[in-house]
Amino acid sequence: MGKKRSDCPISCSLEIWGDKWSLLIIRDLMIKKECTYGEFLKADEKIATNILATRLQTLLENGIIAKKDHPDNKLKILYNLTEKGIDLVPVIVEINLWGDKYLTIPDDRKKLLENIKKDKVDFIKRAKAYLSDNATP
Repeated sequence: MGKKRSDCPISCSLEIWGDKWSLLIIRDLMIKKECTYGEFLKADEKIATNILATRLQTLLENGIIAKKDHPDNKLKILYNLTEKGIDLVPVIVEINLWGDKYLTIPDDRKKLLENIKKDKVDFIKRAKAYLSDNATP
């Protein structure tokens, strides 16, 4: 990480992963385990290519994600979460719960929230275990 604006842990954390696009990249990797550049571009939010490239580089430099060659296509790169990135699962869970409390969430998105609400601690534990199978240390 480059020059910090402050020594506040919240500020420093947000410098790395706290913008909309970085969180959506992390979300996609939590759902799919790994993604290509093109798959990120296909997300509903329509990230611009220059923003995607910048955010991926920042997340790589800070050890939140890793990249590896695609096994079926040497021209493609696969991105996945590192253990450091997987440790953001509780943050993403809390953002989901906050959104459910204060925003109108479409019915097709409610199943995940119901699973989280049943047993948040167990959901986080299972999500982290699922992601750890593919993580880069």
